[in-house]
Parts: sequence; structure tokens; C-alpha cells
Amino acid sequence: MKRWLVVSDNHGDRDILVTLKQVLQPDTIFHCGDSEMDATDPWFKDAYVVQGNMDYDSQLPLVETPTVDGCKVLLTHGHYDAVHWDLTKLKHHADQEQADLVFFGHTHELAAEQVGGHVFVNPGSISQPRGEFRQLGGTCAVITVMPAQWVVQYYTRDAQPVADLKFTFDR
Repeated sequence: MKRWLVVSDNHGDRDILVTLKQVLQPDTIFHCGDSEMDATDPWFKDAYVVQGNMDYDSQLPLVETPTVDGCKVLLTHGHYDAVHWDLTKLKHHADQEQADLVFFGHTHELAAEQVGGHVFVNPGSISQPRGEFRQLGGTCAVITVMPAQWVVQYYTRDAQPVADLKFTFDR
């Protein structure tokens, strides 16, 4: 069993990333962009990180497609895949990459769903949330990777699990 932290859209709030890493102690970290931090920031060491539309460090890749703990991941910010409209382009991208899991941000709205054999997870914005769950003050996702399932649990800025925001997907 492994625990992955998926976070996005901290928009320069580095302190919240430090806190989440310390408190949640994930095995692996994925950042979906709009950190507004330098690519050489020590926080990014041993993390998978992509460039968002508000990141101006071109050293950050636009897309990462690692295989971690036996799972193929497509990590992107989402702005080039038109995620504000729907997941159609992102699903095509996931099909091309043969991704099991797709992590994206950009909309600042959390989401977890399975579409066409891929599990799509938007952790929401940890600093500037929008949409139905904005009153939580910011969210991230912790994914527990198990042999037969992925469990997606959303957490608040103060690293507290949100009881009603836990989803289980079969592998």
C-alpha cells in the first residue's frame, strides 16, 4: 500500500506545500501546476511536477507520464486539454498514453471520476478553491494505491480528511 499526494494551484503559497508534505508524509508527490515556484525549488525534489498556465519557469515540463507503483500516470495542468469545458481532450490524451490515472488542475475545482478506463483526479486548488467545495478553503487529494483499488481521499488545507469526499475505484 502506497500513499500519493496530488496537489495543484498553490499559486506561490509554498508554505502550504511544506505543511502538507510534513503532515501527510506521502510516498510520492504529484503537483499539477500553477505553483508559481522555480523549477529548482527544493520542495520539488523527488516530486513529479508540471507547468501550469501561471508558471513561467520553462524548465518545468508540460506533461509527465511516469509509471509509479505499477500505475501509469498522466500528469498535466489541463489548460492545453481544455478541461474547463469537459474531459474529452484529456481522455483522448489519456488513451494515447495508456494511462491508468490522470491528474490535472487548472479549474480549481476538485473532481474524481472514472471515464473510459481511466481514473481522473483533480485535487482542486490548495490556495484558491472554486466551485461547490470552495468553502473548504482549499483541497488536495491523497490516493492510496492498493493491489485491487485506488482510494481517493480529499484533504483540507489543514491536512484534515473530508469525510464525504472519499472515492474508491477498482484497478
